[in-house]
Amino acid sequence: MEITTLKAGMISLLIAFAVVHLITPHFIPMLKRLKFGQSIREEGPKSHLEKSGTPTMGGLVIQLGILVAVIILSLVIGSFNFFPVLVMVFFGVIGFIDDYIKVAKKHNLGLRAWQKLVLQFAGALAIALYAYYSPTIGSELVVPFMSQTVDFGFWYVPFTFIAIVAIVNAVNLTDGLDGLAAGVTAIVSVFFFVGSLMLPEAATTVFIGGVIGACLGFLRHNSNPAAIFMGDTGSMALGGAVVVMAILTRLQIFLLIAGGLFVIEALSVVIQVGYFKATKGKRFFKMAPIHHHYELAGWSETRVVTVFWVVTAIFVTIAFICLV
Repeated sequence: MEITTLKAGMISLLIAFAVVHLITPHFIPMLKRLKFGQSIREEGPKSHLEKSGTPTMGGLVIQLGILVAVIILSLVIGSFNFFPVLVMVFFGVIGFIDDYIKVAKKHNLGLRAWQKLVLQFAGALAIALYAYYSPTIGSELVVPFMSQTVDFGFWYVPFTFIAIVAIVNAVNLTDGLDGLAAGVTAIVSVFFFVGSLMLPEAATTVFIGGVIGACLGFLRHNSNPAAIFMGDTGSMALGGAVVVMAILTRLQIFLLIAGGLFVIEALSVVIQVGYFKATKGKRFFKMAPIHHHYELAGWSETRVVTVFWVVTAIFVTIAFICLV
């Protein structure tokens, strides 16, 4: 059966959406029986305390939806690319370990920061080197407003390494409000979905379509008020998915534009910590990441999420302008 790359990606989107949308309602009771509920930090917004106990680790269903869509469409088109799936699952496993320690072992901190970074650094280096030496990826990147790619040589490796670690953690930080990370990731992925249509094979488009569909399916149960959270299992997996789709399409530089909201979320934390240390206790924002700042400024959670979705759509539009 022959289908176009666009159709393959759209079908993958629909399959992933259906899997996540239909399975999640059955997954939630299981998480409740296992008592895998979210622990809410006391130092966070007080309005979030009522969310304590909401089932978490919904990222398992997100990954399942993507895997099912990729496997089915790969069989149909006769082409399968293990690389993006492995990257997504690798970071998803790190998130799963972190979540498991928090909810099953009842240890609020989960993995220590240095443990996460060691695992992330090891994975990022392996991914960057694989991409660099891969004959189908290589060290060339698309640069904004240029009609041709630019070869970064071995500088490609440290650049990609930094991009991987930064984006995975930025998506993780963005997952703080109902529907925020899933919605932003879906919108950002649209940019790379279009970019993937220029590739000679459809496997990348199938993967990205699956990511979009899984995010949309999860939103049905994660939008305010959320019946389930994705946890680090989902946010880290989605961070890995976003960065690997950028690698495959050679659009890593555009992550700074299309993924501008992720960048802002991460920078708000860096600024908050730096300012706190420099001023010996003063805060630049009411709370970081920045979505909590707007909550404490009086915005409703739904308003923050909606505005951040719109801002992301604007960033994606700017990225398309820079790409043309």
